[in-house]
Amino acid sequence: MKNIVFMGTPDYATNIFAKLVEQKDKYSVTSLFTQSDKKVGRKQILTPPHIKKYCLDNDLSLPIYQPARLNTQENIDIIKEQKPDFIIVAAYGQILPKEILKLAPCINLHASILPHFRGASPIQQAILEDKKQVGVTAMLMDEGLDTGDILGFSLIKNEDYNAPDLFIALTKIASSLLLSTLEKYENIMPLKQTNALSSYAKKVSKQDGLVEFANAKKVYLKYQAYFYWPHISLTSGLKLVHIELANTTNKHKKMGVLLEITKEYSLIACTKGELKIYTVQPSSKNKMPLYEYLQGKRMVVGDILL
Repeated sequence: MKNIVFMGTPDYATNIFAKLVEQKDKYSVTSLFTQSDKKVGRKQILTPPHIKKYCLDNDLSLPIYQPARLNTQENIDIIKEQKPDFIIVAAYGQILPKEILKLAPCINLHASILPHFRGASPIQQAILEDKKQVGVTAMLMDEGLDTGDILGFSLIKNEDYNAPDLFIALTKIASSLLLSTLEKYENIMPLKQTNALSSYAKKVSKQDGLVEFANAKKVYLKYQAYFYWPHISLTSGLKLVHIELANTTNKHKKMGVLLEITKEYSLIACTKGELKIYTVQPSSKNKMPLYEYLQGKRMVVGDILL
């Protein structure tokens, strides 16, 4: 029986954690480290991380730690006392200090094909760059940011996923990859990453969701990448809730021109390409069909959506 300390926070981590917990005959998950509870929504309700909620909902009796800083002697001692054989990390949200890295092999399930897309938003970056193949890397952690030796890969085809759907798809293969990696760990020859091929996926900010109607394909990819958060919106604050890519080649002199208006959708001109927009959300208002929004603004074909 191998002792495992698990570190993770969002639903991506939860699904990997759940599969590991099921393997009770092989592995004992001795504790969970996750991020602090956060205030969420307009009412600022204190909400636990997804993985903690899973533990509470399923009456899992294991210690849950939520340190603001992992790099303290107290936390190092807590982990050391559990005598872990492995420390498993999946979208935890903190960098592991070298004192913890020394306690046991630390395996990270990173949602990209390393060394591409090291950093905080590999899934969103893969969508933005329209990668046709995506995957998960099992990596032996070191002090760098996703720079450790590779223990294994698992790949899938990108089926025009938005970010939430791609999270789910990658979670499934990450779970299998972790169990396979743990099973074969003693016989794996770690592979060093080629730093010259690396790229970085920065933390997503609200500002990243701003778009203009220049390139229809790029707007659509942003829509897919930022589907969960921060969504995409125009500089006016109008959020584009539901869109489709209509054309990638037609060229227009002016961006944002309404080419066609129907009750279902409106066709919008981009400098390159065209978009169908179905649903929007004005600032501080509810979602609505674009048709309804245009009627309220008395906009017609030939006008410019800003």
